[in-house]
Amino acid sequence: MSPRFDVVGIVVSDLAASLAFYRRLGIAFPEGSEDQPHVEAVLPGGLRLALDTEDTVRSFHPAWRPPTGGGRVGLAFRCASPAHVDATYEDLVGAGYHGELKPWDAFWGQRYAVVNDPDGNGIDLFAPLADDGA
Repeated sequence: MSPRFDVVGIVVSDLAASLAFYRRLGIAFPEGSEDQPHVEAVLPGGLRLALDTEDTVRSFHPAWRPPTGGGRVGLAFRCASPAHVDATYEDLVGAGYHGELKPWDAFWGQRYAVVNDPDGNGIDLFAPLADDGA
């Protein structure tokens, strides 16, 4: 039997800031999570998104250091439509998050944009330009 992919984990420098960002994208972390060292949210399909503070990781791996040279992880959020990509991008940038790549019609058939989370991870926003039935 093979292991089953179950959790996407992100080590964050400011848990409250990261929770605010991901909640703005619709991820339902439990109330009071800001005071926890490790939090999880169940995503559609059963996969989980876990956030751990840097201090939590160092508590069991004292030599751990944040990676250098770019973001730590890449996540992509499918939006309902091309207009929803634009609106979500504007909402996040308007809330003070860094817009890395403004929405554009990508040659691979998607409306596509990138916003950075509080730790500089590129978070992709996308929607098919044409209805693909999904």
